[in-house]
Amino acid sequence: MPAPRVNFRGRGPRCLVSTHLVDSVQVSQVPANTHRETFRPLADFPPDIWGDYFMSLSFNNSELKSSSKQVEALKEKVKGMLKDCIDQVEKIMLINDLCRLGLSYHFEDEIQELLSYHFHSMSKLIDDEDLDLHTVATIFQVFRLHGYPMHHGKHHFPIFHANGLNYNIRIIINTVDFDSDVFNKFTDDEGEFKEELASDVKGLIRLYEASQFRINGEKILDEALVFTTKHLQSSLAKQSTGSHIREYIENALNRPYHKGMPRVEARQYISLYEQDESPNETLLNFAKLDFNRVQCLYQQELGTLSSWSKEMNIASRLPYARNRMVEIFFWAVGFYFEPRYASARNIFAKLLIILGFIDDTYDAYGTFEELECFTHAIQRWDICALDQLPEDYLKILYGAVLNVYDEVDRMESNNGRCYSMSFTKDELKKIVVSYLMEAKWTKEGYMPTFDEYLEIALHSSAAVLVIAQVLVGMEEADANVFEWLRTGESKSLTAINLIARLYDDIATNEDEEKRGLVACGIKCYMKQYGVSKEEAIQEFRRRLGIAWNELNQEFITRPRVVPIQILERVVNIARVIDLTYKDEDGFTMSEKILKHHISNVLIHPVPV
Repeated sequence: MPAPRVNFRGRGPRCLVSTHLVDSVQVSQVPANTHRETFRPLADFPPDIWGDYFMSLSFNNSELKSSSKQVEALKEKVKGMLKDCIDQVEKIMLINDLCRLGLSYHFEDEIQELLSYHFHSMSKLIDDEDLDLHTVATIFQVFRLHGYPMHHGKHHFPIFHANGLNYNIRIIINTVDFDSDVFNKFTDDEGEFKEELASDVKGLIRLYEASQFRINGEKILDEALVFTTKHLQSSLAKQSTGSHIREYIENALNRPYHKGMPRVEARQYISLYEQDESPNETLLNFAKLDFNRVQCLYQQELGTLSSWSKEMNIASRLPYARNRMVEIFFWAVGFYFEPRYASARNIFAKLLIILGFIDDTYDAYGTFEELECFTHAIQRWDICALDQLPEDYLKILYGAVLNVYDEVDRMESNNGRCYSMSFTKDELKKIVVSYLMEAKWTKEGYMPTFDEYLEIALHSSAAVLVIAQVLVGMEEADANVFEWLRTGESKSLTAINLIARLYDDIATNEDEEKRGLVACGIKCYMKQYGVSKEEAIQEFRRRLGIAWNELNQEFITRPRVVPIQILERVVNIARVIDLTYKDEDGFTMSEKILKHHISNVLIHPVPV
């Protein structure tokens, strides 16, 4: 029995598929009366844990309006704080708090203007001033988080407008070197970090988090990761259970800020910030009110999506598949939490719900012959193909695919964006062909080489398709962005494929062994290279680190045609993958892995 797929397709992310790969599986229509296997690779998926909860919620619009007014008043107050703050370092520290409290989206213009203005002098300031490790690491992290480069010469920065959109208008400025060498002041004559830093726990935490922004070749940050991990683990053992600093250390080691889903991190940081010795009460109240206000908006969106899902009535008619509407919407919040992306979240959720049913049909129900028929029908993309499908469940699924895609296509075409769904539809056609290849391996009990496995595995997770679905409803994603996506010539696209694939293979290898699966990534690697499972996992983790570094590098040296908001979505996809699949298959085992986070972000308000 094949294991439930994880990541976006279950088996890991995949990049753009080449023509020869599409042609490598011959898709033939199977007549309705052709003999088919009766064995179905059923997976005993856990049921939906949410039911109609979000449809049952009621909303007090007057309270929401009152909350919005309070938020606007606090927003103006914080704008004044940003404007009136004279000290450069204090200003950067304020920006850091705004980011971590989930408030920075209110001040995109102001933050970009301030960072651009101070960037050229920051390296000299760090050299001249007696700044401690915590401060330097925070400054470094804030600039990297906002996509600032580390090279001499000219670089393009986006101009942000009041509505938060980027219209690809650029300015060219001269930049100075502001790289990881800023940490040299904390090393000894041998180039090693000074041992006296071991007692600076807050500085270690921030240096550890700064090291997550490293790119390949930044040796000092590689060393910082090793140094801080060692001493934070040692310090953790000395901290009393439930202490404030212990919680900071545990959170950082478990999931550093850079790899955390923004809304989950904001909820967590609000609680920690409140326990600080002297929190800024204006920021704290602002963060609480805004988090709860936005949570209410999410609940309304989920109520609407739940009604749509119930009216479509596909989950009850395809009971073999996972019903994960709430988890999918939670992912959408992870990709773009800002209120202005409500329409994009709705579109993405609908498209991924359909992809989830397709995924489970290939993995956990269809026979190979039935799947050949369905793959052929997807290539035709014609309602007339429905009558040629041999089973009612395939007709239900095929009709849903056409209906949902056509619904979104009409919306996008009316907005002059027909290119977005054209690409998305083409990518789905390629994805199902790779799904069919994996079904063929399962049927034949075939174990491919790792290289052969990876060629399919880096595609059939549907990472590129998911990125496209994320971008469909975004105004910033113009035709140039979809052309960038189509070419696949991007370090970030390659990196996100590997990140999702490797997380999945490491997390699910034991379950796959128990289920007797043959074509598993770790098994294929062990066979091709003659290594143990432990050695294979170690190599996968090494590649995973490199992939994150590549993702970081493209974010700070981004292509001209790609606004920073687009690359932020790609990074956010990696963050959601980490949250969902770092330890186990959280999409399948939602109650165990995701329920707590979903409840904190979508259900339980922050105590005010």
